[in-house]
Amino acid sequence: RIDCRIIAGCDGFHGPSRKAIPASVGKEYLREYPFGWLGIMADVPPCNHELIYANHERGFALASMRSPTRSRYYVDVPLTEKVEDWSDERVWDELAIRLGPEAAAHMTRGPSIEKSIAPLRSFVFAPMRHGSLLLCGDAAHIVPPTGAKGLNLAASDVHYAAEALVRFFRANDADAVAGYSDKALARVWKSERFSWSLTRLMHRFPEDGPFERAMQVAELDYIASSRAAQTAIAENYVGLPVWVVIG
Repeated sequence: RIDCRIIAGCDGFHGPSRKAIPASVGKEYLREYPFGWLGIMADVPPCNHELIYANHERGFALASMRSPTRSRYYVDVPLTEKVEDWSDERVWDELAIRLGPEAAAHMTRGPSIEKSIAPLRSFVFAPMRHGSLLLCGDAAHIVPPTGAKGLNLAASDVHYAAEALVRFFRANDADAVAGYSDKALARVWKSERFSWSLTRLMHRFPEDGPFERAMQVAELDYIASSRAAQTAIAENYVGLPVWVVIG
């Protein structure tokens, strides 16, 4: 047995911390997406030093650089797909189509060192505090990887938790701990919104028809031609500010 004043629940989505909060206290918000990301990692140079997002009629694709000699690529696939049905050659062929001829011309193929299909979900548990328990990171929220916010959100949670604990132990400020959840969730929901909106913009949903596709094209055209839209995306993608208040 370990006795403590505060518990930080940083034990991931499947950990026991969140489950220790009574159902009558917390509420879960969940959106499961009808597709997953088939990812392949290979020891090959990237096709571009910048991240490439592609919205193709066949589906979404992403090219990313892990290092100058290691690359990570993704395509979205239905959840019914099995990774063993996707040979390396099939993945590279699909990437070449979805990323387009310019990126494909610079894409180096090679054997995969890792290949998997990851389901996508948006999840938030509120509140992120119950008594002396503070939830941080995946224990409280999951974002689809489209917005690249998962690790950033965990870091901001820890920042707010650390700030609250400093004020609690240095100044006996119980309000700092009490206010942790509201402060963290304000940033969590904004990041959830951004990740959800990018996922909606870049993927083809089964229920989508010609109208939804036209809306995607119009939105992408607006982003490409509007400085204001580009600024908003850059602000959210880089990361919203974390305000520091030390008592």
